[in-house]
Amino acid sequence: MSTAAAQATLASDGEMELALPTCAKGIGEVILKPDSPKLIDGVRIEPYSLWPDDRGYFLEVARIGAGLVALFPAESMQISAALSYPGTIKAFHYHLRQTDLWAPAQGMFQVALADLRKGSRTFGLRNTIYAGVLRPWQILIPPGVAHGYKVLGQEPGMLVYVTDRHYNPEDEGRIPHDEPGIHYDWELQHK
Repeated sequence: MSTAAAQATLASDGEMELALPTCAKGIGEVILKPDSPKLIDGVRIEPYSLWPDDRGYFLEVARIGAGLVALFPAESMQISAALSYPGTIKAFHYHLRQTDLWAPAQGMFQVALADLRKGSRTFGLRNTIYAGVLRPWQILIPPGVAHGYKVLGQEPGMLVYVTDRHYNPEDEGRIPHDEPGIHYDWELQHK
């Protein structure tokens, strides 16, 4: 359970109210296994298979009606991809209605999540997930959970993502990567 205090309301749709938490500087809970009890409520992780051979590798991102996207409606599902250069930080954004499924397909990502849902038992909790070719995980991100990433290493990162509805800019909110309430530490952690 998080003990974060809420700041002003960011967004509301009548069913869910989002607010910035006030967190201590850090990266939150590092998630080391898909069934971690430290995951933000509603976030789900499943490994995906990679089939490498002498030509490269193949991976299956999603099947309509199966896996983490089983409940995504086929008529509004959207599949997109973003290529980012090493060291790039893209953070944070959130949705009131849209669910995202992220599948880092090339490179390695430091995925940062923060629960913005007032009333959630994990409000203010932050998760860090290291995913990509060295840890091929799909990450389901529910509405109200801020998400962003940093590309690690020397190679570009390719993020393939599936959403349960077509892109709607009115459903997307943005928060600076260095927002003092979330207080996410993007620097090298020297563990």
